[in-house]
Amino acid sequence: MGTKNNVTEFVLFGLFQSRTFQHVCFVIFSVFHVLTVLGNLLVIITINASKTLQAPMYFFLSHLSFADVCYPSATTPKMIADTFVERKTISFNGCMTQLFSAHFFGGTEIFLLTAMAYDRYVAICRPLHYTTIMDRWKCGLLAGASWVAGFLHSTLQTLLTVQLPFCGPNEIDNFFCDVHPLLKLACADTYVVGLVVVANSGMISLVSFLILIISYVVILLNLRSRSSEGRRKALSTCGSHIITVLLVLVPPMFMYIRPSTTLAADKLVILFNIVMPPLLNPLIYTLRNNEVKNAMKKLFRVKGSLGEK
Repeated sequence: MGTKNNVTEFVLFGLFQSRTFQHVCFVIFSVFHVLTVLGNLLVIITINASKTLQAPMYFFLSHLSFADVCYPSATTPKMIADTFVERKTISFNGCMTQLFSAHFFGGTEIFLLTAMAYDRYVAICRPLHYTTIMDRWKCGLLAGASWVAGFLHSTLQTLLTVQLPFCGPNEIDNFFCDVHPLLKLACADTYVVGLVVVANSGMISLVSFLILIISYVVILLNLRSRSSEGRRKALSTCGSHIITVLLVLVPPMFMYIRPSTTLAADKLVILFNIVMPPLLNPLIYTLRNNEVKNAMKKLFRVKGSLGEK
């Protein structure tokens, strides 16, 4: 007979035990989360309202911004609310929902970045065939495939965890439910499950990272034959993508390309991954892109003129 699962809730340790640090975290991460949601919603609204931002790159950017709204929202509000309570608990079902949501939106973000890299490769390396290759149907297919791949990745991750027996203890040294801490609590041998987690999350991060880096190396090599103006514009766009790739993919590679163990630095690494890329992406893609900045200025001018009337 298998080991019975008698855990109905988990206790989260959070980021810090000190009440003072918890209050500081409440202020900082509340501000960060509001800015993240507003910044990404602004990007989505600008792209959908502007007639000049109809290129495939902006179509993918709107999907990335939506994922960047949802990804931190799966964990950050709970972390903020927990700063007010002494005993931070989450139900078993809530824990599994949080695990699924975080990996779903985080995985989708990685796949969307890969689709965006492919778009830039075609635009720069095959410009004469760009409109044919990256038509509306194919862009929709790539975006849809990114969401489906993120869903399949997260479903596998969650199914591997939810079927494990948990018989105590139920304390998670983290601020949300993630795979490695849960495997540590399971009342069963999790060696095989840990290997599958590495193959699933770790290899997705590593392979995506290698594909993205190789694609941008090829793009940069092709830019040598361009005019200085074309090279400057392409470098600005690719520079934004490369910064985002590093922010998004380096932390998951640190977390998941290793045996199923927990390290002291894990909480800070995963916190950086959840909070910083979604917060910085709107700045990276707007401050380095004149078309988006001009579209935002027009949007605000239109809103201002309507308000005056």
